[in-house]
Parts: sequence; C-alpha cells; structure tokens
Amino acid sequence: MDRKRTSILISGRGSNMAALIAAAAEPVFPAEIALVISNDPEANGLKMAVQNGIPTRVIAQKDYSSREEHDAAIDAALREHGSELVCLAGYMRRLTAGFVEKWSGRMLNIHPALLPAFKGLDTHAAALAAGVRIHGCTVHFVTAEVDAGPIIAQAAVPVLAEDDDARLAARVLKAEHRLYPLALSLVASSRAVLRDGKVVHPGRNPG
Repeated sequence: MDRKRTSILISGRGSNMAALIAAAAEPVFPAEIALVISNDPEANGLKMAVQNGIPTRVIAQKDYSSREEHDAAIDAALREHGSELVCLAGYMRRLTAGFVEKWSGRMLNIHPALLPAFKGLDTHAAALAAGVRIHGCTVHFVTAEVDAGPIIAQAAVPVLAEDDDARLAARVLKAEHRLYPLALSLVASSRAVLRDGKVVHPGRNPG
C-alpha cells in the first residue's frame, strides 16, 4: 500500500497530533507521519514526536525577517522530508496565502466547532452563549481565509444543560481525536479530494 507521507504542524501540546500518530501506527492506515514541525521550541508535542521516533524541526518566526521567509523555510522542510500531505494540529500561526496555495488540496486543519458556525477562537464559549444544542468539530482543507476551507468531515456532540467551557471543550476534544484520523484517512486514500473548490468523494455511490 502506498502510504502518504504526512507532516504535522504544531504549536503546543499536540493532542490531535498524538491521535494522528496513533492512527498511523497501524500498518493498514493510508498515511505515515514523516515529520513534526513546531514554531515554538518549547511545544510539548515535540517530545511526544521524538518518543515515537518521528523527526522534528523547530522553525520559529523570530528567526526570519518576514512571514514569507518563515513559510518558505517550512515549505523547504516539508519537501526535504518528502511530505505529500500536511496536517495543522493546534498550529497557532496564520500561514501566508502563497504557502497555502502551494499546498492547496493537501493541507488539512481541525477546528473545534461545526463550521461555518463559530469561526475563530473561543468557540465553546460562543456556542454556549448562542444556546445551541449541538456543537462539534470540523476537519477542512486550508484556504487563505481562516476557517473557511472546504469541509472534509464533521463530528457532532450534544451540549448539555450543565456544560461550561471546560466540560464542553473536553467532549469536543474527544470527538476531534476520532475525527482527525478519519479525515486524514479519507484524503490519504483519495476517498476525499478537492475539486473546483469543493470536496468530492470519488467512487461513492450517490444512491
């Protein structure tokens, strides 16, 4: 089986990264983790990657004179490791439009809400304030507009009467850890592809 070489960009603890690494440890999973990149040398996820035998690279923006130079360094590292797909897992920097375009249809992100609702930060507080009964998470292809890319997969969780931000966040995070490997599997096996700005599922029976 041709397993897609996949790199992960992180900024912190890397809990979604851990879920992807665990999924990719299965021989039948259609992607393998080739590299973990962080913009923060103190990111806890780097230690986890090393413990799992995955190469890591720190590419901090302060070491470059512009966002474009920084993203060019990321692109070079991805290509050096033969990356075919990129997963953003808690990566807290906005990537330049040029970088996003280079990886169009090959870069995924996970967002803790059911897009297009509740874009941006503090999604759980926003969901509680809005009084929604269903919340969740979304994996989408990355585009230049933040949290606006074509949707690959979503998972819903109930919002309970006793929920606060922390309780709801914990429930959504569990769903994220299931959804992200599923979405990566769909893309890596070409069961979800980006065509003309939309996600299509080749081979799916429309009936």
